[in-house]
Formats: sequence, C-alpha cells, structure tokens
Amino acid sequence: MSEVIKLQEEELQNLKKLQNEGNEIQFALGQVEFSKINLEKTKSNILERLDKLQQEQTTVAKQLQEKYGEGNIDLEKGEFTKAS
Repeated sequence: MSEVIKLQEEELQNLKKLQNEGNEIQFALGQVEFSKINLEKTKSNILERLDKLQQEQTTVAKQLQEKYGEGNIDLEKGEFTKAS
C-alpha cells in the first residue's frame, strides 16, 4: 500500500488558489470566444448590408445615368449638372 502524506495547509491553499485561477482563465477565454463568435456574426451581417447597399447604389446610379446622362448630383440642392 502506498504511503499517504498529508499536505500542509499552506500548500493545499496554494494549490487550490492556482486551480481557481486556472478555472477563471478558462472561463474568461470562453467568454472571449463567445464574444468573438457574436462579433463575427455581427460583422457578417453588416458586410451583407454593405453589399446590398452598394448594389442599390449601382442600380440607382445606372438609372439616373440612363435618364440624365453623365454628370454630377448635388444632394443638398437636389440638382443635376451635366458633364461638359
């Protein structure tokens, strides 16, 4: 039978402290990964919105160009100036 030696209280407390710190670190890493996943989903959704916006801008630009020709639009004044 193996010899059993009782650890000193200070040693035991030190080991428990280290174990708790390890657990806290693992939990924190888990939270970071969870947040990272959520941020990646949010980023993906924003990039999809950006793509749709760019497609709409291209469509509207083509429509206006077909209607008015080449030129510039002043959104403040609501005016189109034909290119020379």
